[in-house]
Order: sequence, then structure tokens, then C-alpha cells
Amino acid sequence: MYWTLELASYLKDAPWPATRNELIDYAERIGAPLEVIENLRELPDDDTIYENIEDVWPDYPSQDEFFFEEDED
Repeated sequence: MYWTLELASYLKDAPWPATRNELIDYAERIGAPLEVIENLRELPDDDTIYENIEDVWPDYPSQDEFFFEEDED
């Protein structure tokens, strides 16, 4: 599985919580790149419920990692 912030952004408005198949269906309906759909197909094919992108991509950066404050000198 190969995720980037750009690829993960396609799942931003996904219908969380969702199963693997629901996420694949959503990605196909919104016209997400093939890489997104292929990544989702690599998830276990069971009844796992994914609550958010962190469940799909455990290394998804947190809000704290997106923003930083420069020291004021």
C-alpha cells in the first residue's frame, strides 16, 4: 500500500465509518485515482469497520504535524 497526503485527501469526505467495500465504492463514485482504489483493495476483505483515515493509513500525519510555529525572536 502506498499512501500520500494527496491520495488520502480523496477520502476526506468519505462516509465514515465505512467498510472496505463502501470506501472502494465511494472512491470510484468520486473519480479518485486508480492508486486510491488499489490501496483500498489491499485492505483485508472482511467486515472491518474503518472509523477514519487513520484506520486505513496508520501513518497519516496528525494535525500537529501539519502545522508548526516559528519561534518569535
